[in-house]
Amino acid sequence: MVNWESNVFPGVLGRTCDRPCEPACRRGRVEEEPVAICRLKRVAADNKGDVKSMMPQGPFASNGKRIALIGGGPAALTVARDLAPLGYEIDLYDDQDRGGGMMRSQIPSFRLPESVLNEEVNFILDLGIRTHFKTRVDSLRGILDKGYDAVFVGTGAPKGKDLTDLKGRWDSSGNIHIGIEWLASVAFEHTKKIGKKVLVLGGGNTAMDCCRTSRRLGGEDVKVVVRSPRKEMKASLWEIEDALHEDIPIFENHVPKSFVTENGKLVGMMFEKVEPKYENGRRKLVPTGEPEVFFEADDVLIAIGQENSFPWIERDLGLEFNQWGLPALNETTFQSTLSNVFFGGDAALGPKNVITAVAQGHQAAVSIDLFCNQQSLTERPSPFTNLISQKMGIHEWIYDSSVTTDVRFKVPHADKSLTLKDRKKEVELGFSQDTGFKEAQRCLNCDVQTVFTESRCIECDACVDICPTTCITFTVNGEEEDLRTRLNAPANDTDQDLYVSDTLKTGRVMVKDENVCLHCGLCAERCPTSAWDMQKYLYSVTKAGNQCGILQELTT
Repeated sequence: MVNWESNVFPGVLGRTCDRPCEPACRRGRVEEEPVAICRLKRVAADNKGDVKSMMPQGPFASNGKRIALIGGGPAALTVARDLAPLGYEIDLYDDQDRGGGMMRSQIPSFRLPESVLNEEVNFILDLGIRTHFKTRVDSLRGILDKGYDAVFVGTGAPKGKDLTDLKGRWDSSGNIHIGIEWLASVAFEHTKKIGKKVLVLGGGNTAMDCCRTSRRLGGEDVKVVVRSPRKEMKASLWEIEDALHEDIPIFENHVPKSFVTENGKLVGMMFEKVEPKYENGRRKLVPTGEPEVFFEADDVLIAIGQENSFPWIERDLGLEFNQWGLPALNETTFQSTLSNVFFGGDAALGPKNVITAVAQGHQAAVSIDLFCNQQSLTERPSPFTNLISQKMGIHEWIYDSSVTTDVRFKVPHADKSLTLKDRKKEVELGFSQDTGFKEAQRCLNCDVQTVFTESRCIECDACVDICPTTCITFTVNGEEEDLRTRLNAPANDTDQDLYVSDTLKTGRVMVKDENVCLHCGLCAERCPTSAWDMQKYLYSVTKAGNQCGILQELTT
């Protein structure tokens, strides 16, 4: 429930998230890989049991306000989840037959089972959302004329980029596809097969989904061809690894030059080999001078990026767009220049990922609630935070402070011989509860803060002696650049702030380097005066109406 409250789609994100949190994990500073935060969210979601009774229970008393949501993806569903309990009457419009947006149309079932998506979408729709599926919105003016108090646009980035000017692009019919459109066609079972020889152009996650899906629809010789070096591909490393595991080669540094057809039939493509040259931090792809390369193909999937498209928004409504065709927005409130219209997700600031869409949905819901209550959109409610001491006794803590030496556990996969025969068979099997527990034990307890009280410190240096990473120093204060060089262990990571106390009785200060602190609690155990304490930090994301969440309920 803690996961559902902030991330909204724990089962979905536990399988498909781009993991922006993991690079910040401090375990990655002492080992090659961080804690598998993403996959642990899946463990929690898959083993949650019956949680419906813990969610907001409708029907909710009406507040008389009506909201229109255009699009049924993660951003719009987050807005619905946050506003419904406050009594808003919500109408959701989407041209698909079910909710989920790009999560349904562009993430293959072998990565995200339909049953998981349906359950988490329905948790929200069951809050009393009035759905208008199979309904394409062709006019924003038409929606505004219905008298809604506010409108939220979460239509994603539905337009896949094409190679319209490439030689031969229009010489064949039916065998050159736009990646995201083709994935949607497969998801809704309009497309059930593909040729044996397939070329996928692009180096992002959509390209990885296209090539892996092709293998399941009859593609025997599937190649990914990308302009950039592999190390600069936009696809997540784990998505690239999965494609390679399924025997899909990746040809880097190949620039498409032309489609090749014979008698109106696509037979392949020509590519120019290039190499990257870097000047002043900028990359330039320079031809190697080698002969052009020909790859055979029965089908080509173009997955080179996505763009926003708003042909249904009239340009005389007072809603302004910038030079990139995106709505002119306040990036904090997500309010457009038309005051009662808000945006979120890929439709707001361009293509990102599911978790970013969720975060923007939370913020847009806050803005809509403030707007409908005629309050300032810039005076926003703060997130809930709290610090709670973890001390139970002299040597006892509520949290598990031991540090394990385990390296990151591998997520088991289903047998390739089975998954390549069934596009709906999930590849990743997820951690068992036991393995999930062991992986969670790798956490260095970043949520447990070392809190130092100057007035209690007698400067005995016991904490300095006991610290296993030499991260505590008592010294004379000074400028940060100088101070970092005078610690017991030099603090060279300037991206990590130092924890510096006020001046102590001897004129010294306590300095702790958070970069190497294990949060083991030994300093607090050893301290004879309780100058050190270990306190758990709790954070609950800002919600519309400053709603009390599960963390507040647990700690108040």
